[in-house]
Amino acid sequence: MGYIISLGVGFGVGLLYWLLKVQSPAPPLIALAGLLGMVLGEHAIPVVKAQFFAQSAAVEAASPSSALPVPAPMPDGSTQKAGAPGASKQGG
Repeated sequence: MGYIISLGVGFGVGLLYWLLKVQSPAPPLIALAGLLGMVLGEHAIPVVKAQFFAQSAAVEAASPSSALPVPAPMPDGSTQKAGAPGASKQGG
């Protein structure tokens, strides 16, 4: 699968060279700019993922759905309804 992705990206870069009228192999300055872009992109992906997942975890922690009360077990084995704290099964 990696070879197919590499071939596709190489084809895209080849088209970009053709559109910009750059000779292949590229002049040294353009080649170095491309290598710098690859290195920066390689290091940017983990940073962006960490930021994205840190923000989504913070949103989950602050969401109202996570703050809903969990029904507490009663001494007789049943559960108390979350909307009625202190309510018992006895009618009145």
